[in-house]
Amino acid sequence: MSHAITWESVPTGSSRVIRSPLAGAQDGSSLSARALHPRSGIRPSYIEVAGGLRMTRDSLAPNGEEFAHLPVMVREVVELLAGTPGGVVLDATVGGGGHAAALLAASSSHRLIGLDRDLDAISAASARLRAFGARAVVVHARFDRLADLLDEIAPREPVSGVLFDLGVSSRQFDEPSRGFSYRFDGPLDMRMDRGEGLTAAELVNSMAEDDLARLFAASGEVRFAHRIARAVVGARPVTTTLQLAEIVRYSIPSAARNRGGHPARRVFQALRIAVNDELQLLGPSLDAAMDVLVPGGRCVVLSYHSGEDRLVKDRFAAAAAGWCTCPREIGCVCGAVPAMRVLTRGARLPSASEQLSNPRSSSARLRAAERLDAPFQRASRPDVPRPREEQ
Repeated sequence: MSHAITWESVPTGSSRVIRSPLAGAQDGSSLSARALHPRSGIRPSYIEVAGGLRMTRDSLAPNGEEFAHLPVMVREVVELLAGTPGGVVLDATVGGGGHAAALLAASSSHRLIGLDRDLDAISAASARLRAFGARAVVVHARFDRLADLLDEIAPREPVSGVLFDLGVSSRQFDEPSRGFSYRFDGPLDMRMDRGEGLTAAELVNSMAEDDLARLFAASGEVRFAHRIARAVVGARPVTTTLQLAEIVRYSIPSAARNRGGHPARRVFQALRIAVNDELQLLGPSLDAAMDVLVPGGRCVVLSYHSGEDRLVKDRFAAAAAGWCTCPREIGCVCGAVPAMRVLTRGARLPSASEQLSNPRSSSARLRAAERLDAPFQRASRPDVPRPREEQ
């Protein structure tokens, strides 16, 4: 029999703060008295008092099933974040709460604010983290709002860590109605938040052939992108996942169909990234995450797509160089001051044993950087060109 819990939702603009019944009020945290770099802002009254829309959900997922998601490289993530100064850790993609629970169990000097766009994940994380009481708060929001949400929820607490676990969870992949997988028949949706934005079906049925080809080639690194786009346009309307998967399969040369996994994998990846604006949101959100950290705080990112990993690498490298644009051969003469120190030489990969026990972890790439005791000056230096992915 499923165990039902009651949790409360408080409107915060376009987000909702979700508390488990044990969460209670937040202003009793001892961390506030030890704030290293207090941020400006007054905690809104609606954060203090539970209220608003009351909901009852099954313990883990709305349909009573577990929100299955094995946290990837959890030991490495905890090692990187547990040793940071006491304060708030923001889990920008809390999912089922696996990384969050491991971190809270490992460190009593941190509390955690978890964000997610997916209401199923919010329900699961709320259930999983309720044992930590007031040390865990879960919010339905996109991670590009992280700075504003921290000012609302924890305005005077030091932010000692930010975690991004990008991509899609196993639960999302394995639920046919979400439309993320080419392995199951379902509506071509792919939205992380099913309450906003265009579906994948709306994109593939409305975009021009050349635009589809560019999308497949750029976001999904798809071979035969133009052939696939032409076949999709010719088969419209495309409404289901299996329909799209078959169109992709039979639009490419027969010799390429059985090499390197299912030929639709990268097409689905490209559409998911476009539907959810993943690359567009990530760059500015990484900047915001590094900016809110106190000295010694760390930003940790798990990515599963080469475009994401390049973006993270470039963003960390730019902050570690103080956004210097001086020619490398003459050295820095512009007075740039590094704001971050990169902790990972190259990207860390999951261990062989983890890849064996959890094959979906094999594409994971972990990068981390630590905040230095220097201002985060990129926003105040408009003369500095933006990284390649924003041009």
